Amino acid sequence: MIRLGINIDHVATVRQARKTFEPDPVEAATMAERGGADQITAHLRADRRHIQDYDIEALSAAVQVKFNFECASEEEMLSIACRLKPDQVCLVPENRQEITTEGGLDVVTHRDTIARSVDRLQQNGIFVSLFVDPETTQIAAAAELGVEAVELHTGAYSNAQTAEQLQQELAKLEVASAQVAASPLRLHAGHGLNYSNVQPVARIAELEELNIGHSVIARSISVGMESAVREMKQLISLAVT
Repeated sequence: MIRLGINIDHVATVRQARKTFEPDPVEAATMAERGGADQITAHLRADRRHIQDYDIEALSAAVQVKFNFECASEEEMLSIACRLKPDQVCLVPENRQEITTEGGLDVVTHRDTIARSVDRLQQNGIFVSLFVDPETTQIAAAAELGVEAVELHTGAYSNAQTAEQLQQELAKLEVASAQVAASPLRLHAGHGLNYSNVQPVARIAELEELNIGHSVIARSISVGMESAVREMKQLISLAVT
């Protein structure tokens, strides 16, 4: 069964719109767990646009399932990760002007910097994943660094405008997944997935973990977090059976 990670960043986005105390990402994480989430994911950005430092502290203490800490390969974030020792760290790129993460890490270009970050995290006993585009060179570079997993960026697939584009992007994900399966890496995926497009990705045989945020948070406004997570879990389950 594919693990479902629920990214709760946008619970904090709503709170930060008023700089108040609600909604609480920790409460949202607890409800997601009740709905069947296998993992809670949160991204602490350098610009602190949604998740804050105190959220990461609270989540690290409260989450009962796996806790996946997303962050950039920067000293400040690495120090937080090594102190809190989450179950998993997923290193992601950041651009201050972006609305959301626009692409995967360029592991090829920034190999030395990322390698140092990976080594530091692993020395602290942390499982490391790299968020990469479904490209041969990036996956190969990630494997060379000895990380435990890669998370394939599904943004191009999720943003496809036509059925033809959708199939082309799905094919890229399938080819990349086969490359990952032939390596020591474990396969994760996420970004932009929703209730309408998740099943074709979930059918990729090698896939172990999906991380989904915005769509589930949006759905939770209508049906509640527990139900929103259960609905997504059911769609994934139906896809793989």
